Amino acid sequence: MHAAPVRLGLRENLGQFSLLLLVNAFVGAMVGQERSILPAIAEHDFHIAAKAGILSFIVVFGITKALTNYFAGRLSDRVGRKQMLVAGWLFAIPVPFALMLAPNWNWVVAANVLLGVNQGLTWSTTVIMKIDLVGSRQRGLAMGLNEFSGYSALAGSALATGWMAAHFGLRPEPFYLGVVYVAAGVLLSTLLVRDTRGHVTQEMRAYAPSASETTLTQGEIFRRSSLTDRNLSSVSQAGLVNNLNDGMAWGLFPLVFAAAGMTLSQIGQLAAIYPAVWGITQIFTGALSDRIGRKWLIVCGMWLQAMGIAVTTLTGHFVAFALGAVLLGIGTAMVYPTLLAAIGDVAHPVWRASAVGVYRLWRDLGYAVGALLAGLTADLFGVAAAMWLVAALTFASGVIAAVRMNETRWLGSAAK
Repeated sequence: MHAAPVRLGLRENLGQFSLLLLVNAFVGAMVGQERSILPAIAEHDFHIAAKAGILSFIVVFGITKALTNYFAGRLSDRVGRKQMLVAGWLFAIPVPFALMLAPNWNWVVAANVLLGVNQGLTWSTTVIMKIDLVGSRQRGLAMGLNEFSGYSALAGSALATGWMAAHFGLRPEPFYLGVVYVAAGVLLSTLLVRDTRGHVTQEMRAYAPSASETTLTQGEIFRRSSLTDRNLSSVSQAGLVNNLNDGMAWGLFPLVFAAAGMTLSQIGQLAAIYPAVWGITQIFTGALSDRIGRKWLIVCGMWLQAMGIAVTTLTGHFVAFALGAVLLGIGTAMVYPTLLAAIGDVAHPVWRASAVGVYRLWRDLGYAVGALLAGLTADLFGVAAAMWLVAALTFASGVIAAVRMNETRWLGSAAK
């Protein structure tokens, strides 16, 4: 018997694509278990008052995930996508147990190192594999669906853990969910997921040969993605600032909501609204970028995020907090899948996974930068000052993309 021929496209690979969506949902849910309750655990269980200290778990998570993203891209080109995915889930096994049993804050920080490795390996790999499967025509839709699965699950997990914390306590019950997520991720990735490097080989046959494009060193790929290529570097800085404001929202928003008199259940709802809107809306924004292009969705999305942060800073009521979360979610949905699709437009299939790794390195360093910047500014000048600073940086990032970036949607087609 002969193996079925490799074909590119969403419909042609619907089974594996759908399986990867499910796997990525469990990846997102792993982060969601912390989203609404970890700042409260820092204050209630470990009596940490300084905002920079509370946000330390986000700093280590961001740095670890960023570095892992970079090496995940490089290694997936060398040893295969599936191996990286399974390895990422193995790192997640101790995380829920460490969070539920932690005798001091150092255990929580250590758990977030492992969580950062888990997220860097698994989320990066599912992104790369979906880009491999669909080819160039539906890349935006594929990224929208990928991010929808991850962030919708993150929102659902944040809502569930907030509800469980309100009814059963902050620990250990909310983290029982994490044990289920890890078991499902390990089993699905090990038993059912197939590698996609054959799809990369198939796509390369449609590209015009170019020695200069296929022989780039890792240093050259890093420089292009970070500085010298107008499009890739614009994408990288926007990704960094996007996660900078997400890191601030993750760490400070629950404290802002609590200071305004919100209950644990309400904080869980508000913590879920932002990623839920983000996750659901990405289905449409990713597909929209395939039709109208990437650049202006990215620019306007960054500006809408800045508006959402401003609304949250100016208010103290549940409905207005929810409006700020909706604006932030829509703006992030316009940006997140579109940035990934833009990399797929520009990068050659030979070094695309490495370029995704460089982008995700910069993007997830934004968690650490945002948590440090927001925590230190909040301790020195107050929480409102920290939020205004992040809003201003987010708006400025949109300006940079508007000035520096070209439209990338049709570059991949032009290379063929």
